Amino acid sequence: RPSFDAILYYYQSGGRLRRPVNVPPDVFSEEIKFYELGEQATNKFREDEGFIKEEEKPLPSNERQRKIWLLFEYPESSQAARVVAIISVFVILLSIVIFCLETLPEFKHYKVFNTTTNGTKIEEDEVPDITDPFFLIETLCIIWFTFELIVRFLACPNKFNFFRDVMNIIDIIAIIPYFITLATVVAEEEDTLNLPRAPVSPQDKSTNQAMSLAILRVIRLVRVFRIFKLSRHSKGLQILGRTLKASMRELGLLIFFLFIGRLECGGKLSVRCVRSPVCSPSRCRCPSSSPTSTTSTIARLIRR
Repeated sequence: RPSFDAILYYYQSGGRLRRPVNVPPDVFSEEIKFYELGEQATNKFREDEGFIKEEEKPLPSNERQRKIWLLFEYPESSQAARVVAIISVFVILLSIVIFCLETLPEFKHYKVFNTTTNGTKIEEDEVPDITDPFFLIETLCIIWFTFELIVRFLACPNKFNFFRDVMNIIDIIAIIPYFITLATVVAEEEDTLNLPRAPVSPQDKSTNQAMSLAILRVIRLVRVFRIFKLSRHSKGLQILGRTLKASMRELGLLIFFLFIGRLECGGKLSVRCVRSPVCSPSRCRCPSSSPTSTTSTIARLIRR
């Protein structure tokens, strides 16, 4: 056997394991198992060769709980787990498509309010209609997301570590906007009913409406986080996330130098424009060379 000399040297040297050059790492790893050198020797060899250390997967002690955890957490564990993963990916993609379609003008709905003798005011209705097909599909998606999250929480081996996982935090953030929107819809439905309540001045009512609309816009923006749910079922996205995390310092340095370059470019453009002979004080639209105007110049360049 080509690895026999290395195994013999392991015993003669008191634990030094060196792989022969002509033996591939995977073959030599099988040779270590064949000669029964032990788990410690195998781990030391894999560490020296640069193998990625496999993370230990904590599993629940209860058998039924373990099966449920494997079903929802590890798609490669069984055929049923793959089916659950496919359903989850389909629901995520459907939710993202619905989120994009809602922004199209032909699918938006409007409401008329403040009707007076001089005219009517028509604006986009930020509160969805409970009978809207998009809202109903969104409700079905949220039912699946909530069911999946609750089942995974009940079956997880460690409840505390469950909320420390970034993916679980993303799952929670992805479903919170719906329940806030649902509460807004219910409140809107109650307003349509002529229920007796304390009188509210028009100014306070307008302020409350503006605040509610602003909160709803922010909440709808948070739904974008659902796209990160796909990383649970994609090894490529997981590798990309770990790569970005490991390169945060270099990326921060790159962004810093890009910002310095933009400031320098904006300053030179401002100075050159001011010194231009066609730029007269009466009709010159060029900004001054101050830092504030340089920043505004950069903002205008970005908008273009």
